[in-house]
Amino acid sequence: MPHPDFKPLSLMSAHPVVANADPWTPFPWSDVPRYDARSVASHWPRLHAGHDLPVPPESSALAEGWALYHSGEFERAATVGLLHGAEGLALANQSTAVYANYLEPREAVRLAMFRQVIERAGAQAAAEPENCQALYWQAYALGRYSQGISVARALAQGLGSKLKGALERVIELQPRHADAHLALASFHAEVIDKVGALVGRMTYGVRAETSIDLFERGLELHPHSAAGMMEFARALLMLHGDSLMGDATRLYERAAALKPADARERLDVELARAGLKD
Repeated sequence: MPHPDFKPLSLMSAHPVVANADPWTPFPWSDVPRYDARSVASHWPRLHAGHDLPVPPESSALAEGWALYHSGEFERAATVGLLHGAEGLALANQSTAVYANYLEPREAVRLAMFRQVIERAGAQAAAEPENCQALYWQAYALGRYSQGISVARALAQGLGSKLKGALERVIELQPRHADAHLALASFHAEVIDKVGALVGRMTYGVRAETSIDLFERGLELHPHSAAGMMEFARALLMLHGDSLMGDATRLYERAAALKPADARERLDVELARAGLKD
């Protein structure tokens, strides 16, 4: 079971190189379901259990793009999304953020990708204030970028307030958005871990009990979320220390035992297995 400071930013080793246009790292495992436009539509409720997103028409290029994403073709999926303007930004941002989080080995490139998602999603959210996909991916990228530069530094730059506000707005607009519940739960725990319960409550409005409640609600809405289980495990250790190591380990074991439905879930299961070895 990993220490709570374990951050699933990448499954690949990091190298300090500048961002460039090199091809993205290929998905490293072959044992994932392969989707096409028809099959991705039929499996849509399971694949998008973490957030509500309309099913694209089976004959559309976006359906093909989502099939690429769920099959682990993140670079091609992002390209398809960017070719379709505002309608394709959810696909482009999700593909870019997930790839950067799990597979990009270069720290500078990873952070640059998160900044791209923050900017794209932020601009879309400003133009469409009720676009939950834009708000969520802006917040997701802010969270991972903040971990990359250090949570304390990100809080000093005001990024935490933007992240928290975006996620709270998503939950207000879509009360069943499981991923937003889980991300906001993680934010509460991360801030308390870095600044303490008193400062966290007074300055950022975060509470340990709120974190736990949000995790429980998020996993109730999306019980197959390996990422949510791992984040919950980390939060338990950040908030309560080694006294809850057993609970945290069991969450990792549940995550590691899941049968992944797509490439993203395969990455999460691999992270859970790696965490149990540490």
